[in-house]
Amino acid sequence: MSTKPIADLTAQDCLALYKSRDLSPVEMIDDCLQRIDEANRELNAFCFVDFEQTKAQARLSEARWMRGEPVGLLDGVPVTLKDVMLSRGMPTRWGSRSTSGDGPWDADAPAAARLREAGALIVGKTTTPEYGFQAVTHSSLYGVTRNPWNPSLTPGGSSGGAAVAAALNLGCLHLGSDGGGSIRIPASFTGIFGLKPTFGYVPQWPASLFTTLSHIGPMTRTAADAALMMRVIAQKDARDGYAGLEYPFGDVPLALTLKGLRIGYSRDFGYANVSNDILSVTDAAAQKIESLGAEVIEINPGFDDPAETFNTFWRAAAARLLSQLNEEQHSLLEASTLEAAEKGLSITVSEYFDAQEARVGLAAKMEAFHEKFDLLITPTMPVAPFPVGLDKPDNVQNWLPFTFPFNLTQQPAASLPCGLDSNGLPVGLQLVGARYKDMTVLSTARVLESALGRLVPPRRAAGAVCT
Repeated sequence: MSTKPIADLTAQDCLALYKSRDLSPVEMIDDCLQRIDEANRELNAFCFVDFEQTKAQARLSEARWMRGEPVGLLDGVPVTLKDVMLSRGMPTRWGSRSTSGDGPWDADAPAAARLREAGALIVGKTTTPEYGFQAVTHSSLYGVTRNPWNPSLTPGGSSGGAAVAAALNLGCLHLGSDGGGSIRIPASFTGIFGLKPTFGYVPQWPASLFTTLSHIGPMTRTAADAALMMRVIAQKDARDGYAGLEYPFGDVPLALTLKGLRIGYSRDFGYANVSNDILSVTDAAAQKIESLGAEVIEINPGFDDPAETFNTFWRAAAARLLSQLNEEQHSLLEASTLEAAEKGLSITVSEYFDAQEARVGLAAKMEAFHEKFDLLITPTMPVAPFPVGLDKPDNVQNWLPFTFPFNLTQQPAASLPCGLDSNGLPVGLQLVGARYKDMTVLSTARVLESALGRLVPPRRAAGAVCT
């Protein structure tokens, strides 16, 4: 076997090397933890790393592989959890000073439990803004998380720590959450693959503040690794009454063409202001998809900007947060969270149900769209990564036009790196499928990423070499 840096290995690579005994989980974890320690000093992707317990679990995994008895699909694969997901023995602070680090931390969220049962090594928790309310990743509790492509820029959010960890391969599989783009935004800004699955495939407990807007999904370097992670986490759990769907998919085979797919390409939804620099990259990606055999038609999906509908739910969630906290905790919340909550408190019952009706109408329009098209593709983001410390880019009103509509409709949507802009920063292409057509999204992404190649940040510790 030719030499290959451990830092370049996918989850599937690791499993194959464990099986052949060319790599052990202990070697993998030692290299991973060393690189985490080095990278986190500058980039702040992790808010908690369990060095000793992870090493202990790696030794147990190594013994199982030596006996030829792996416990599950992910035995010995390092994974991370966003700091909004409970996991035994690890603090969950939701990125907020209004929480306590005392615990007890004695329960796993459903996805964490399934990962643990599959033999995955839960390395630690990745950073998030306060309660996931921002589309960037900084907080008064954890500080600023930085983009590995340029540390003066944001990685986006709210799953920004997970995106940085995925971009640098600090663990192979990373679990994020997405209530309005929180997987896809940082996936685009850091050049990784991120999937927001169809709502109902991945159970959530405790329930998200954002209720049925919020999806849990994988953040990885490849679509095949994301599919592997979905096989593990997309299982029923009695604690979530909304998650009753059986996830019927296995591995994603690598096809040579996209022949037979009919794909709609919207450059701007008819109302979004998108950088010409980004459009040139996504236009080229659309042409690549066409060259791979798909029929690509430039078309808008046919809805008006649903920002006000989305904001009604978002602000109501912030107001709901206030009702769950006491006065002392209120005083510890950040100004942006309080501002959203105050707006949420003024929402009337009539306005809330009007938003529900508008949400159903939007979903119906997308159902009609997908009667004619297998996929909708768009830029993931209309802007490039911007300086850290800002909550949003300067002089841009609606800077998230492409992501949140599909939280309202609960469709599967992924961000796939499709190239670099003129400043050498990643650009994401969003792939949106009809509900329950996650495999169409994943299989198309795998073909396209094979044709386009992966993006690798310039700021990455090399680590050890697997021989």
